[in-house]
Amino acid sequence: MIPLDPVALGARADAMLMELAAISAEPDRLTRLYLTPEHRRAADLVAAWMLASGLAVREDALATVRGRLEVGSGTARTLILGSHIDTVIDAGRYDGALGVVAAIVAADTLRRSGAVLPFAVEVCAFGDEEGVRFPTTLLGSSAVAGNLDPADLDRTDAYDVSVRAALATYGCDLEAAAAARIAAEDAVGYLEVHIEQGPVLEREGMPLGVVTAIAGATRAVVTVSGEAGHAGTVPMGLRSDALAAASELVLAVERIGHAGAASDLVATVGRMVVRPGAVNVVPGAVELSLDVRASSDAPRGDAMAAIRAAAAEIASRRGVGIDIAVTHDRDTAPCTPAIVDVLSDAVAALGLPPRRLMSGAGHDGQAMAMLTDIGMIFVRCRGGVSHNPAEYASPEDIGLAVAALVRAVEGLAEKERERR
Repeated sequence: MIPLDPVALGARADAMLMELAAISAEPDRLTRLYLTPEHRRAADLVAAWMLASGLAVREDALATVRGRLEVGSGTARTLILGSHIDTVIDAGRYDGALGVVAAIVAADTLRRSGAVLPFAVEVCAFGDEEGVRFPTTLLGSSAVAGNLDPADLDRTDAYDVSVRAALATYGCDLEAAAAARIAAEDAVGYLEVHIEQGPVLEREGMPLGVVTAIAGATRAVVTVSGEAGHAGTVPMGLRSDALAAASELVLAVERIGHAGAASDLVATVGRMVVRPGAVNVVPGAVELSLDVRASSDAPRGDAMAAIRAAAAEIASRRGVGIDIAVTHDRDTAPCTPAIVDVLSDAVAALGLPPRRLMSGAGHDGQAMAMLTDIGMIFVRCRGGVSHNPAEYASPEDIGLAVAALVRAVEGLAEKERERR
């Protein structure tokens, strides 16, 4: 096995994370959305790190930065490592970025050690994992997995800019989109390091965990159509108030989420736009977001059916229209048992208990599971906080995660040799 110093690995990765976090659209908080100038600057920094680590670098048609550690004649299969570099608005420093940095440091460690691997290692820095700028998600990883939906390229952001137009401005060539795909027969698997985004590991005093499955998720844009009117002259009983109807629907979503808690169901409305948005006008239209997740697919489907039924009842009673347009629907993605075992062995090799747990958050692994076997390492985060500037993982825990990733690559290399 390669000699490893988790403390040094963690210090290096932490310094890189701090440098990456300085790239933002706003001076006082971290916001780095897909295909923005800030994304471009972050991608260039990541590419520079990859080059300095001895990787061959390219950027594909969906703006994924890809660094490859080649072996032999270049005909070997590929093990994929990575995560994403886009963020939510007012983000923390670790979500996504940790997985990219950990993968680069791990690949560099393997190269410097002179490790002989039976496969190539490709590090991917994806975009659009968060789905904040456009009503899409996982565009970068979906392209690599070969399941990109062309219709998503015509979706538009709040300024009516399409994904297709944004990619062109960014400098990507969509004619080469097919070349982003890795053939299934050429893929060994996909590994990702990520903060837990929950409190379990911290509560149990464990720095690392091994993910067993990624929860399925449905996202939708809900449009409530009423009739705008003068706030002083339209009697209460004659109104078609879109905001009042939308508010009732939000409470219904919350109630349905609580009812499904036994199956880890969660249902969230995180954004609402009211039109015309004047103090003296009855709201005529409301657009709101919907996010429904569960640890298995059946409860999520049942919840969506219940939400649609509640929407129909509210619309009929209040005299409004309610349209629910699904923009994202991903099945639960189980992590591959053989890779879960390899990751568990890698964590145990560091003298740590290999705690297994599921992920309630979505990840690029959901797209990559359509291509190949997947596995994830979770890193303890303070307070379980994520999507928040208070997000934090210690350099010590990060170093252990990088070391576990290196050990996992070694374990998969042994299995690949046996396979031959």
